Amino acid sequence: MNSTTVRSLLVRGMLAGLAAGVLALIVAYLMGEPHIDAAIAFEEAHAHEHGEVELVSRAVQSTAGLATGVLVYGISLGGFGALAFCFALGRVGRFGARATAALLSGAALLAVYVVPFLKYPANPPSVGDPETIGKRTTLYFLMMALSILLAVAAVIVGKRLAPRLGTWYATVATAAGFALAVGLAYVFLPAINEVPEDFPATLLWQFRLSALAIQVTLWVSFGLLFGHLAERVLNPKAAPAVERTAAPEAAAPAV
Repeated sequence: MNSTTVRSLLVRGMLAGLAAGVLALIVAYLMGEPHIDAAIAFEEAHAHEHGEVELVSRAVQSTAGLATGVLVYGISLGGFGALAFCFALGRVGRFGARATAALLSGAALLAVYVVPFLKYPANPPSVGDPETIGKRTTLYFLMMALSILLAVAAVIVGKRLAPRLGTWYATVATAAGFALAVGLAYVFLPAINEVPEDFPATLLWQFRLSALAIQVTLWVSFGLLFGHLAERVLNPKAAPAVERTAAPEAAAPAV
């Protein structure tokens, strides 16, 4: 893959990430923001101190701030995802561009977000001690790093086992090994539970589901969109061929 192709895929990856970010932004605004407002209302109702100066208004946070954060994250995801795609294409199996993009996006969703989320799930405002935010952040990124390293190791081991066990059994064995290693990490890393006793369980559950829905929307839509764009770059003859076969059918006279 030459530098021109990589550059073209990088640009399309960032565009796909931007489009995926727009979809994720819609989900975040419709599903996530109402739960954040409810959690802030709970926090204000139980606050012992009043009169704090709000540096950024809630209206700005839920509109311009949310849009900036999600879209920048989407573009960054698209750039890194495109570079990872350039490296993975042809190295993880005999998959085409669309299948590789879908598999890579799904694996990244699992390793980067789902696995750390199951150990240290997202919390709404009013949940968590401000004095432990550094510890919680460190543990979360440690879990993320372990998950990514274990996923990469699983792919490497699976490729080495495939010639001896076959693709199916090698995949099952590496998936089981990945699950076992993640389970051990869950056991040995400290748990954090700082949810107030009177915090509504339904609100906490709905907030976490909305956070998961945002990430699923972002990663899945990126994988599908970028796979389509990458296919057109790497196989430019496919689209004209489809158009040529469709044209005679459209021009054929009715009988």
